[in-house]
Amino acid sequence: MVEHFCAPGYRGGFLQRVKEGTYMGHIIEHVALELQELTGMPVGFGRTRETDTPGTYNVVFEYVDEQAGRYAGRAAVRLCQSIVDTGTYPQEDLEQDLTDLRDLRANASLGPSTETLVTEAEARQIPWMVLSARAMVQLGYGVHQKRIQATLSQMSGILGVELACDKEGTKTILQDSGIPVPQGTTIQFFEDLENAIADVGGYPIVIKPLDGNHGRGITINISNWEEAEEAYDLAAKESKTRSVIIERYYQGNDHRLLVVNGKLVAVAERTPAHVIGDGKHTVEELIEITNKDPNRGEGHDKVLTKITVDKLSLGVLERQGYRLNTILNKGEIAYLRATANLSTGGSAIDRTDEIHPENLWIAERVAKVIGLDIAGIDVVTPDISKPLREVNGVIVEVNAAPGFRMHVAPSQGLSRNVAAPVMDMLFPPDSPTRIPIVGVTGTNGKTTTTRLTAHIYRQTGKIVGYTTTDGIYIGEYLVEKGDNTGPHSAHVILKDPTVEVAVLETARGGILRSGIAFDVCDVGIILNVAADHLGLGDIDTIEQMAKVKGVLAEVVSPDGYVVLNADDPLVSAMAERVKAKVAYFSMSPDNPIIENHLRRGGLAAVYENGYLSILEGQWTLRIEEATNVPMTMGGMAPFMIANALAACLATFAQGVDIEKIRQGVRTFKASVSQTPGRMNLFNLGSYHALVDYAHNPAGYEAVGGFVKNWKGERLGVVGGPGDRRDEDLILLGKIAAQVFDRIIVKEDEDKRGRDNGEVADLIIKGIVRENSNIPYEIILNETEALETGLDKVSQGGLVVIFPESVTGAISVIKKRNPLADDSL
Repeated sequence: MVEHFCAPGYRGGFLQRVKEGTYMGHIIEHVALELQELTGMPVGFGRTRETDTPGTYNVVFEYVDEQAGRYAGRAAVRLCQSIVDTGTYPQEDLEQDLTDLRDLRANASLGPSTETLVTEAEARQIPWMVLSARAMVQLGYGVHQKRIQATLSQMSGILGVELACDKEGTKTILQDSGIPVPQGTTIQFFEDLENAIADVGGYPIVIKPLDGNHGRGITINISNWEEAEEAYDLAAKESKTRSVIIERYYQGNDHRLLVVNGKLVAVAERTPAHVIGDGKHTVEELIEITNKDPNRGEGHDKVLTKITVDKLSLGVLERQGYRLNTILNKGEIAYLRATANLSTGGSAIDRTDEIHPENLWIAERVAKVIGLDIAGIDVVTPDISKPLREVNGVIVEVNAAPGFRMHVAPSQGLSRNVAAPVMDMLFPPDSPTRIPIVGVTGTNGKTTTTRLTAHIYRQTGKIVGYTTTDGIYIGEYLVEKGDNTGPHSAHVILKDPTVEVAVLETARGGILRSGIAFDVCDVGIILNVAADHLGLGDIDTIEQMAKVKGVLAEVVSPDGYVVLNADDPLVSAMAERVKAKVAYFSMSPDNPIIENHLRRGGLAAVYENGYLSILEGQWTLRIEEATNVPMTMGGMAPFMIANALAACLATFAQGVDIEKIRQGVRTFKASVSQTPGRMNLFNLGSYHALVDYAHNPAGYEAVGGFVKNWKGERLGVVGGPGDRRDEDLILLGKIAAQVFDRIIVKEDEDKRGRDNGEVADLIIKGIVRENSNIPYEIILNETEALETGLDKVSQGGLVVIFPESVTGAISVIKKRNPLADDSL
């Protein structure tokens, strides 16, 4: 841990802090990081902050794998608690922690080949994500995505893959094409083995399974009947069809030729696992010495794999006349495996620059004959720099999904970037890998703005995927109902291969719990920041909430736009922390921020002279008069005008034609079909009903801006979520008293930790403080309260419902047969 710089910024910085005295949360942060470092997971970022509760800390630290990260956090707490209680942490417990972490890392590992491809994708800023089935990885977003599974790509033809798995079929096709292959035959019964050996010209021979892989079940250089019997049993066991190939054994070295998209990109000479004698140590001791090489690890976690001793390796030793206790002469080689796979301890030497042009031509031809976009071709030849026919070399196998590790990290020679040609194949130069992403956040108006933005984009003919508090949508269809404003829901859109544009509502809760689903977006819309959800998750002030919302602004691409509300000081201040270009919207063209921005040639959207307008520098482009924009309720809902400005500005900044934007705002209504629960106005003949999901003071005030323009009686059915602060619920009552002529106070079915009637009492406290003469009544059941309001409102009046259940409220209203036109 001496390497941890920590706040001092130099080696030993953390330990200095410990000596000086630091809080336990900070120590746990660094222990969690170090436990991961010790198990091969390089991490470094961590932060610890005390919460409002003294002695309770929020500890944030980086992880490579989530499960391993969670384990490291728990282990760090156990370790520190043990030291506090006993002064020590048992060595065996620490070793168990490290073993468990290594296992978690191994289970979560992408594999060396996949890791190579993902690293190349990251270098090219191509986004990627692991899919939930068959170890597939998605590269790119939406309609531009490509999928891989190890080194199989979606361009790998099923016929080519199946043919490569059929070793006898592969050999037949290649032989018919005039390509040198081993002389051999296939049998299914042991009784045919002797004749098969004779058919290939006698010993030495190779026996292998017809449909095996990774070198399993293969025995080479068989020189007598006893070895042949044993090799047959081994191959038959590994073959799914019990079919076994008998081939002539060809002298030479094993080479892997990698062909990608029809071009040879790398050549490696592979040597089976072996040890070299020194005249002093036994074979067993030499294996131990070899395995101490820091480049050797378990499985695929290092450049080389440790050599293991098992029945197979003992058999290979015995055929060479050796045992584990044999002392080899200096320079004498003892092989532990018959095949040269790196996964069984083999090593590789890069020979890419040495291959003969004719052999290169043969390799590229073989890949096309078999029909593979990515092919690993196994060649046995004494000298890869000479034509195969001159030195009796042969193509022994063609592999689909070949491993990349031998080329990326050879034991000797140059490392080859074999992932680059794969990326070039999947994404040719200038090919898009991302779809436009618009993120929308704020305290109020997120869902309406998200839906309008998506609606405008749909006017361009593109398939739009969007997430909201009421569901995930692709095109015109609902994918999943419910509150879907977190990273998981966004991933549904980004993973969908039909989506061309993503518009993603991004809520506070998702940001705090899981972050943001994307690394960068093209547009980030920040509508407003108001006092809502304060006191939850240690976000206690509106300024802290602004920092949470501002995370979206900070991940906008430098080439993109952050769309900020110039009328909200907390939002407009975010311009100082962003890398992207800034565009402002405002309800006033005289806003000083707008004026200064326009003087510098900036882009803005304002409400001026009754119009929604785009401004840039000195010119003005009017979109539409507010009275012709249905969602503004005839221009009487100022907050809806602001939402429309934000959506128009975001789409304009992304190059959407002004006519498409105009068409979008003209055809978008605050209706049940387009924005359920957002300013849904129902004409019930002699009176109207308005349903809005507002549940915080800012939302109440926004709806109130429209309600105050109503000419008849204004009756409010009000309530609030139980997890809000007392002062927030009291403020809801005060605002309700300012807006309505009569009030019915109800409660949500989910009390969120409050006692029955507690929320209602707080709201009434606010009503009475604001206007003790206003008539009100308490009906805690939401449906009953709504029915009462609809029954009691006077002719020409307006009933405004702030429901917990939007669908329930709308269902009650629809039973009263509202007129078809639910807009003004």
